[in-house]
Amino acid sequence: MAGRRTISKLVEKRLRVLVDMDQTIADFEGYFLTMYKKKFPDEPFINMEDRRTFYLADQYEKLKEGLKIKVKSIYESEGFFRDLPPLPGACEAIKTMDAMEKVDVFLCTSPLFKYKYSAKEKYEWVENHLGPDFIDKVILTRDKTMINGHLLIDDRPDIKGACAQPTWEHILMTACHNKHMKRLTQNRLDNWTDNSWQLLIEDHLKRI
Repeated sequence: MAGRRTISKLVEKRLRVLVDMDQTIADFEGYFLTMYKKKFPDEPFINMEDRRTFYLADQYEKLKEGLKIKVKSIYESEGFFRDLPPLPGACEAIKTMDAMEKVDVFLCTSPLFKYKYSAKEKYEWVENHLGPDFIDKVILTRDKTMINGHLLIDDRPDIKGACAQPTWEHILMTACHNKHMKRLTQNRLDNWTDNSWQLLIEDHLKRI
């Protein structure tokens, strides 16, 4: 009987939620703008409400030739990813979600191509804001389509990779750069401060 209970527990259906980090739970955009203005006070900048592209540097290059290099120098610098402030309510929500019955949360994030600081500092951010137990829940990958899960909460509108049909459903995290976009095929999550994320998780728990 004990053996059957163990086997039953192993095959128990659980909801696997993959959560992006930058601009999903960590305030990449707001912190970048603060640091950019501080380092380049005489250069033009883009207000948060005027952001329109996922790739920050590309929009700045259209604003003024040569700004792309300066933009990258901000987020490729030592300490940038480690010092990102959490988005309001994000850390509390992630901890609560992970504690829910039959829910497993993993942080699924992409390091920069110039990964000297970003990869290491993402782990430091997680330890600082979510605790050391979450270190084992970090997945660093350049291709999120290859990661198995039921949901992926991510601010990037178009997530592509080697797998044309990922196992997960993409939940678009609303951010300054995608607010202007019409509601796409995927569902949206606007914030972590109301109970919308809980309703989302509870709804998907019923489906598995």
